[in-house]
Amino acid sequence: MDALALEAKGAKNEGAPAAPAPAPAKPRPKPPKKAKRIVYFELEILDVKTREKLLLLDKVEPTATILDIKSMFHKSNPHWYPARQSLCLDPKGKPLRDEEILQELPVGTTATFYFRDLGAQIAWGTVFLIECIGPLVIYLLFYFRLPLIYAPKYEFTVSKHLVVHIACACHSFHYAKRIMEALFIHRFSHGTMPLRNIFKNCSYYWCSAAWMAYYINHPLYTPPYYGEKQFCQLGSFSIHMALRNLKLPGCKIKKIPYPTKNPFTWIFALVSCPNYTYELGSWLGFTLMTQCVPVLFFTVVGFIQMTVWAKGKHRSYLKEFKEYPTLRSPILPFIL
Repeated sequence: MDALALEAKGAKNEGAPAAPAPAPAKPRPKPPKKAKRIVYFELEILDVKTREKLLLLDKVEPTATILDIKSMFHKSNPHWYPARQSLCLDPKGKPLRDEEILQELPVGTTATFYFRDLGAQIAWGTVFLIECIGPLVIYLLFYFRLPLIYAPKYEFTVSKHLVVHIACACHSFHYAKRIMEALFIHRFSHGTMPLRNIFKNCSYYWCSAAWMAYYINHPLYTPPYYGEKQFCQLGSFSIHMALRNLKLPGCKIKKIPYPTKNPFTWIFALVSCPNYTYELGSWLGFTLMTQCVPVLFFTVVGFIQMTVWAKGKHRSYLKEFKEYPTLRSPILPFIL
C-alpha cells in the first residue's frame, strides 16, 4: 500500500511543471571615473636685464606652449608682440622655442621666465623681396644708362658688346628667380628677423649691384677675351624645391634632405647645402664671363658668408640626426 502510494505520488510529480530557474544577478554598475585633476602653473616673467617683474600669470594650463605664454604676455603688454619676445629659463640660457610645451620643461608648478626684447621685427619673406628687388632694379638703371649715371652723351645708349647684354640677362634672371622663390617656394623656419638687420643686408646687396653694374655697363667697358655663361641657376632652383618639399605648411619637423629623381639634386649625396654650391658656381661663371673686379669681390665675400652658413647647417644636421650621411661636406665636396 505504501509502495503504491509512493508510485502514484511520483507519477503526479512527473506531470507537474518544473520550478523556474533563478534569474542571474545583474552586474553592479561601475563607479564613475573621477575627473583627472589638472595641475595649473603659476608663471612669473622678469626682465632679463633689470630683473623687474613684468607679469604674473596664474592658472596657466600645463599643455600651454611658449607661444601661448607669449600671447598672454602680449595681452598685458601690447607693444611686445610674440615675434618680438624671447623667453628663457635662465638669464644666460637659450631662448625657448615657440612649440615647446610648459609641462615638458624642467620647471615646477611655480616657474620664472626671463624676457628679452628682440626689437622691431620684419617677416623673412619681406626681407628676401626687398633684398632681391633692389639689385634687379639698380642693375637695369645702369644697363639702360639713365641720366646722371654716365656722361650726357651716353644717356639711353646701348652697348655694342654682346657680353654686356648676356650679363644683364643672367643678373636679371638670377634675382627674378630669387624673388619667385621667396614668393612661392621658400618655407622659413623662423618667421621674422630684427628690422635693423635689413639695412645691413640691403646695403650689401644693393651697393654691390650698383658697383658691378657701373663697370659692366660703362661705355668704355672692354669685353673679356674669354668667358662662360652661368648654368647653375636651374640647379639652385631644384635644390630649393627639394628643400621645400621636406616641410609641410606650418610644420617645423626637420628631415634629412636626400637626392630625388631630379639630377640636379644628386649633389645632396656629397654636400649638405648644395644650394650654396650652385650659388657659388653661378657667381664664378658670372665672374669669368665679365672679368670685372667688383664681381670677383662680390663672389669672394659671398663665398665666405655662404661657407659660414653651410658649416652651421652641417653641424646642425650632425647634431640632430644620428644617421646623417658622414660622406657629406658643408659646401664643397671632399674639400670644405
